[in-house]
Amino acid sequence: MQRYFIPAEGWQDQYVTISGDDAHHIIRVMRYQKDDQIICNHPDTNAAICRITEIEDGVVYLVIEKWLDENVELPVQVTIAQGLPKGDKLDLVLQKGTELGAYGFIPFKADRSVVKWDNKKEKKKQERFTKIVKEASEQSHRNRIPVVYNPMNLTELIEESAHYSVKIFAYEEEAKVSEYLSFSKIVSQLSKKDRVLVCIGPEGGFSLDEVEKLKTHGFMAVRLGPRILRTETAPLYVLASISYHTEELGC
Repeated sequence: MQRYFIPAEGWQDQYVTISGDDAHHIIRVMRYQKDDQIICNHPDTNAAICRITEIEDGVVYLVIEKWLDENVELPVQVTIAQGLPKGDKLDLVLQKGTELGAYGFIPFKADRSVVKWDNKKEKKKQERFTKIVKEASEQSHRNRIPVVYNPMNLTELIEESAHYSVKIFAYEEEAKVSEYLSFSKIVSQLSKKDRVLVCIGPEGGFSLDEVEKLKTHGFMAVRLGPRILRTETAPLYVLASISYHTEELGC
């Protein structure tokens, strides 16, 4: 059953109203008719099965038939701070990271990031990112849409990190030494109250200055297995590992 995230103004008592792009998708793409059912997500993360009662002038009107008792969110909140990569790699991280349960994403202007965004490009990118995570949340039947923060530099990222209880960064040099901090050890110690911030470098990795500043401000350097992962692969490895441990193993 198709799922849509409906803003608060679209809810009133037992009725839901959908307009804009979602209504266009319902009418023109899915070709739903009166009495067809869809799932509507409220901003408070609750969801309901709703039945279409009327379609008029590009607006879809529905009635709530049943509230769902569900929660498919990760037991811990994981935010990915992704060093700005080249091309459309960030799009992939946002889409697949959303499917894997990320709570939020912080585009990070790293020293070795090749791409540079001006204010106009940032605004355009932000609109695209918002659309990507919304559609990925609907496809994967999430209860909420991840937050995509405005791009941050290292100083801003460190300030933001004060709101997290667990802070790590993937450092390729950790994969080359015999004594290292295991990512699995950190994952095994996570609890449901934890807010986790994972910082991933761009294609060139972190500069030595970034490494020292992150360590100084409480970030733990970890290796993500013995192999060197691409920048777009690393956050997916992290999220899949945390999902497996906290959801499939029930730890």
